[in-house]
Amino acid sequence: MTVERDRHGFDAPAPLGHPGRVGLPDGHSTGPEVGERLPDFKLPDAHGRLVDYHESRGRAKSVVVFFRSAVWCPPCWTQLGELRAAYEKFQAAGIELYTISYDDQKVLLEFSEKQNIPFRLLSDIDSEVIRRYGILNDQVGRGDAFIEGIPYPGVYVTDEEGIVVAKFFHDTYKKRDSPEMLIDAALGRLVLSEDVPSVSGGDAEVRISASIHGGKGTLRQGIRRQLVVRCELAEGVHIYGEPVPEGMIPTTVTVSGPPGLVVEDPVFPPTETLRLESMEMELPVWSGTVDIVVPFYPVGELASETRPLDMDTAEIEVGLRYQACDDAVCFSPKTEKLALQLDLDVIDVPALGLHMGHGQREASFSAAPHMARLILRKFREYPLGLPRFLLKVIRLEIAAKRRSLLG
Repeated sequence: MTVERDRHGFDAPAPLGHPGRVGLPDGHSTGPEVGERLPDFKLPDAHGRLVDYHESRGRAKSVVVFFRSAVWCPPCWTQLGELRAAYEKFQAAGIELYTISYDDQKVLLEFSEKQNIPFRLLSDIDSEVIRRYGILNDQVGRGDAFIEGIPYPGVYVTDEEGIVVAKFFHDTYKKRDSPEMLIDAALGRLVLSEDVPSVSGGDAEVRISASIHGGKGTLRQGIRRQLVVRCELAEGVHIYGEPVPEGMIPTTVTVSGPPGLVVEDPVFPPTETLRLESMEMELPVWSGTVDIVVPFYPVGELASETRPLDMDTAEIEVGLRYQACDDAVCFSPKTEKLALQLDLDVIDVPALGLHMGHGQREASFSAAPHMARLILRKFREYPLGLPRFLLKVIRLEIAAKRRSLLG
């Protein structure tokens, strides 16, 4: 088995350049845009029942997930498992959930039954909807055998009218968003669970908490969670955003963790404007409850699908720097330091030889018959695809071995 780390920091049991490792190029279309109505589709589910998207959705909000395959794709297995774990939250929020791949109904049925999937798994076997949406992975083709026809994985979130209000696509197929982030996008607000890792601090003027949002707060390869720093300000108290004049302290958040934890830029809510008439000055401020969101996810150095976990837990350190003021006085600037201990978890993988034996959570049923059927289906469509694919992989394996020898 060849294991190489890509430019994003992710490992896979395949050499660099393998068609199965191709990600979304910069500037590539990600289909219907925010503000557009999501195009209708009619696809069979795992039981062969035809599902009409807009008709079945009625007046409900919806989340439509395009994934690569339930036959051979570990990030897809992990994503679908996360959606299963959060399904009651989708139901409670009145959100209809649809998932679409180019898989046939037979694998979707076994996957649904063996993995206890409660939501719709839809079969776009000819990739017709994937093409129509403009998210076909066009970096792979007929010469890539069974991989041809997959989408760039992504998610659309719509309102009651079927209008896209948010979408989630990433530059690598390894990154997938926690289901709670999709629910928040549909509802238009952050909904924090009570049973997640959390720590608190602060004082009478500013009460502070740091919570992990998404799943059970575990660290899993490629799964994006959110650190939510919540500041609850006393009546009449405000803190500052940027920019502020020299001598005043804007609110900043820093997050750090072990090597292999990728921390994205903090997302601050919109500020209010505080007008100081006597000084002819306008300042950006927050009052009330302020949520600052910091997305993060692990890559191969911390959690890899190609080896067992190196540790059971990891510590995330949070720093909050702020200055609180009320109508009468500005308090001294403060720096709050908080720390969270998070559990690491493996990912879910199909029972294929390539993905087995690496310490991950392996499927209870063999994917080999489904893989054979998928390969045969693509072979019938284009007989030369399989030998060309095998030749390409051999060349890539040789190149990977040369890189390994050269260090």
